[in-house]
Amino acid sequence: MQPKRVVVTGMGGITAIGSDWDTVEKNLRAGVTGVEYMTAWDQYAELNTRLGAPVKDFKLPAHYTRKQTRTMSRVAQLAVLATENALTHAGLLGNPIIQDGRMGIAHGSCSGGTDAFMEFGGMLWGGVAGRSLNATTFLRYMSHTAGVNTGLYFGLKGRIIPTTSACTSGSQGVGYAYEAIKYGKQLLMVAGGSEELHAAYAAVFDTMFATSLRNDAPKQSPRPFDKARDGLVIGEGSGTLILEELEHAQARGAKILAEVVGFACNSDGDHATHPNTATMQVAMELALQDAELSPEDIGYVSAHGTSTEQGDIAESQATSRLFGERMPISSMKSYLGHTLGACGAIESWWAIEMMNRGWFAPTHNLSEIDERCGKLDYIVGAGRSIDCEYVMNNNFAFGGINTSLIFKRFK
Repeated sequence: MQPKRVVVTGMGGITAIGSDWDTVEKNLRAGVTGVEYMTAWDQYAELNTRLGAPVKDFKLPAHYTRKQTRTMSRVAQLAVLATENALTHAGLLGNPIIQDGRMGIAHGSCSGGTDAFMEFGGMLWGGVAGRSLNATTFLRYMSHTAGVNTGLYFGLKGRIIPTTSACTSGSQGVGYAYEAIKYGKQLLMVAGGSEELHAAYAAVFDTMFATSLRNDAPKQSPRPFDKARDGLVIGEGSGTLILEELEHAQARGAKILAEVVGFACNSDGDHATHPNTATMQVAMELALQDAELSPEDIGYVSAHGTSTEQGDIAESQATSRLFGERMPISSMKSYLGHTLGACGAIESWWAIEMMNRGWFAPTHNLSEIDERCGKLDYIVGAGRSIDCEYVMNNNFAFGGINTSLIFKRFK
């Protein structure tokens, strides 16, 4: 069977600096970030960092009923609302074709809801199962809660692919959705990733001495690729792309936002947390092979860019070896912090928007590039106008998981 062409017909997201592109772009151009001092974390004396990037005043619209939301933790609520926005953008919200089996979902997060996790903890540590647990606890706690609740809310009956792979959950969601359509298994797919913010997630990196401790200057962190960086900041959010087989999208008169032309995922196979620059490069090369492109075809790379020493150096060295010094690159985590399972989807959304407008945001707080990082054309300052046909989005995760996505501007 001839592989199908896959296009993006809708995008939506919830982030710390905006949940629609006009607001996001305005904040990117103004250098506004979502990072702040998390006063609620002062109760955790053993936690060193106090920096996070929350979605402020998040609340589901009034049309979400208690019956519909009782199985949704915050991470699932973020996923469902981002998907509603994306389906609306695609002109598919309420369309019966999304409920007859032709649409599936590939959506992930690092884990389920922390509220439910705490309910189980109350039972295990305090013996208070009767007070802490209820019939929805596991449904809010399970690792695939974001994808399942999204599928339930919109009545999706196609395949479900829960991509719970830490920081590549969102990019795998997009990549595996692309492959499901490309190889004729689905006609349409909801694709993306979500994450809620909690001190427990910050503690994961805190114990590894990988978090930023600029608690007295939140807006000066994170600093991807910068010599003065001191670690990452955890954020939250959600991103959803609606993917569709090209001919089906054209037949219904959909506005096509981009084409997904390449995806690759591989594993380091040697260490759970230490990045491997060689296999990072291989992932990018495999994505280029899938897209039948050469390195010269790519006009911009959206970096994983977490602002950790080992990660920044390994990733930039791999990117430099493949593309050379001419490659424009920036990290959107400098505005949002590390949104973990959501980052691959949010950064894909933003990369497509920037490609279509010919303007790419700089890495915020990047003032002096670490000389140990690979030689690349780091975008700094006021951003840059670039006319390009292809962009690449890279993400890397604990467990040695590497992903690379390539999007084409649709003409």
